[in-house]
Amino acid sequence: MRFKKGDKVEFIYGGTLTQGVVNEIRATNHDISYQIVYFGGEKKIWFAERELLSPAPVLKVPQFVADWISRCKQKGYDLFLSMDYEDSDMSYEMHNWLTFSDENQEILARAWLDGYEVEKEPLYYVRLPFASRSTDFEKETTYTYIIVNITTDEMQPYTSNRNYGSWKAELTESEIKGMPAGDIYWQFAVLVDEAEGEA
Repeated sequence: MRFKKGDKVEFIYGGTLTQGVVNEIRATNHDISYQIVYFGGEKKIWFAERELLSPAPVLKVPQFVADWISRCKQKGYDLFLSMDYEDSDMSYEMHNWLTFSDENQEILARAWLDGYEVEKEPLYYVRLPFASRSTDFEKETTYTYIIVNITTDEMQPYTSNRNYGSWKAELTESEIKGMPAGDIYWQFAVLVDEAEGEA
């Protein structure tokens, strides 16, 4: 496997599995060597390609699962108690996710034991058609966007989809559906990535 500068790698050093980052690469006729930076960038060491591994991917979980794991560990629960469906503190969303499939129970156990990263939720614009006009060649639609003040939860229409100050236009599904008339606004939600591609 060929690594490139900036790749994360794992290697055995002093009998311990250690992680580092490829800093420099040297190729000869017989082998490729990599300079690895580790221990917070304080140490450097050279390894042959055959001595390096790609790190295992980190398990990703939804935010509500991360919140549940954190809450259970703060309460001193063990893994068994974290899966107790009868726990009155368990959110409806967490209960549904956990009981939906055996695979989700395994994901919770792996996240509990091995660690996890929180999945990034997709972001949306609430894009409302504002006005249409026809030119000789095509029909042009102008849009207005719903923006939300993150400190006051106030919302208002705005002519741009750009965030400014404490106002943001990029919203998660739960933020949109949690607004007054959120189910109606959700019908006008457009993925940020898709909307940027149209611009």
